[in-house]
Amino acid sequence: MTQSGVREDGERQSVRHEPDPDEEEPTPGGRSPDDDASAQDTDMPGPGRTRSPRRRRLLKWSALVLAVLILGTAGAGYLYYRHLNGNIKKDTLNLGDSKVAAPTPNAAGQTPLNILLIGSDARDSKENQKLGGARETFGATPLADVQMLLHLSADRTNMSVISMPRDTLVKIPKCTDPDDGKVYEATQGRAMTNQSLGHGGPGCAVATWQELTGIHIDHFIMVDFAGVVSMADAVGGVPVCVDANIHSRTSDGKGSGLRLEKGTSYIQGEQALQWLRTRYGFEDGSDLARAKAQHMYMNAMVRQLRDNMTLSSPNKLRRLAEEATRAMTVDPGLDTVKKLYDLSDELRRVEPKRITMTTMPNRYVGARVEPTEDAEQLFRLVREDIALDGKDKAKKPAAEKASADPAAEKASADPAAADDEIAVQVRNGTRTDTLAPARGRAGTVAGLLKEEGFTQAVADTDGSWSEDKTLVRYPSADLEGDAQRLAKALGIPSSSVKRSTDVSGITLVVGADWREGTDYKAPEENDRTPKSAEALNGADDKACMQVNPAFTWD
Repeated sequence: MTQSGVREDGERQSVRHEPDPDEEEPTPGGRSPDDDASAQDTDMPGPGRTRSPRRRRLLKWSALVLAVLILGTAGAGYLYYRHLNGNIKKDTLNLGDSKVAAPTPNAAGQTPLNILLIGSDARDSKENQKLGGARETFGATPLADVQMLLHLSADRTNMSVISMPRDTLVKIPKCTDPDDGKVYEATQGRAMTNQSLGHGGPGCAVATWQELTGIHIDHFIMVDFAGVVSMADAVGGVPVCVDANIHSRTSDGKGSGLRLEKGTSYIQGEQALQWLRTRYGFEDGSDLARAKAQHMYMNAMVRQLRDNMTLSSPNKLRRLAEEATRAMTVDPGLDTVKKLYDLSDELRRVEPKRITMTTMPNRYVGARVEPTEDAEQLFRLVREDIALDGKDKAKKPAAEKASADPAAEKASADPAAADDEIAVQVRNGTRTDTLAPARGRAGTVAGLLKEEGFTQAVADTDGSWSEDKTLVRYPSADLEGDAQRLAKALGIPSSSVKRSTDVSGITLVVGADWREGTDYKAPEENDRTPKSAEALNGADDKACMQVNPAFTWD
């Protein structure tokens, strides 16, 4: 299947995101040169389709969490509606060949919970087509245009959410469609992350996230266009704030059409959709501003649900449950109302002040984006179950110390081979922008490893590398235990053990932080959430979107 987007080598793979002569260039901090045109405008296509760049993106992420939380408010009384279970669509959790080990339980035997929330742009029903436009794309391959990772801490005291821009360039791994057995080979170079859904289903989006982040994903919830309006209506509206009157409409007809007066308004139905898709009118008109508005909406919605845990009308609640279950596709671990209710019960334990919304730090690659070093910092904090709000009662023990128990170490990765059976390539990565490589480091460290019992260690002198920190890389899940064992022997933190398709075996890259000596001293890790993640606290009820003066009215 031809993949759309732009490969890492810069070659355009299809007509997706072709420049439009009437379209403005991406604004600083924006995600891509598309806009939030009205529902009559056509949307962007999946592979093999052509759509106008004047698209309406239904930013459905709020409905995902809303659906889960709402089911919890229904209570056990609604579990007897067994037909609701029949409404819920199911799909395989992970379509990739590789797996990521589940996190090691804490001292109390608890483990965190990671859920990938996916918003599909499918036009597979008249209602979805009406909301999303693009009649010519009816029934075509959908895209995962909204992707958010929800992390619930092991002790259930805090929740972190990471949004990934839809046009992030990633390597989509090999995925196999569980329905017809079709194999989608791993992408050559990188492709836009939203294409992963078209490689066999939501399980390929899960595989792509795990490949990128190293985070074990327990479940996914995917929703399409249809449920958003009815669910927003059922909760009686969500409070949002703008610092000036706003009308999201350009002179040539672009914009969501959102029209609000300065201050706080309760929005629902079509107006809620307009808020979620508005780009023209908020701040600099970029997707970063739109993401900020989405986060504000989600936090306000959660607060609204917690303040009013029962809806006033049983009929309204029943209708909401119907709409929520019909809008969902989930993995087998969440395929009944009872399972969804149990999940919502766990989510409700977290107070809004312990919820942190973030966007994956990124930088431009042409009109697309890629993760930055700050993104890896964010992923590490989630992997190690460190709260993004910085309010953990005590610093969690380092992962390598937590794995001192052999049983725990076995649970967290494949068992390691004996030290003298682990083949290790050692590379000199001490070169920096200002310093030449430290001479002989690969040979010196390889000799050190042999003395420590890693008799198959060899120096790789065929290339030139540069790494700020010393790393251990491994190519596949079956070698993870060996990689962790090597890191432990040298005192390298587990966060510096990374899976990579750029190596063929266990590879130790001696970084600029180990230019001399035989004892490696790991730098102190920073457990703060990067500023570039644009963190927003769930209890912040004073947040107000800044209106661009060009889109205000008297």
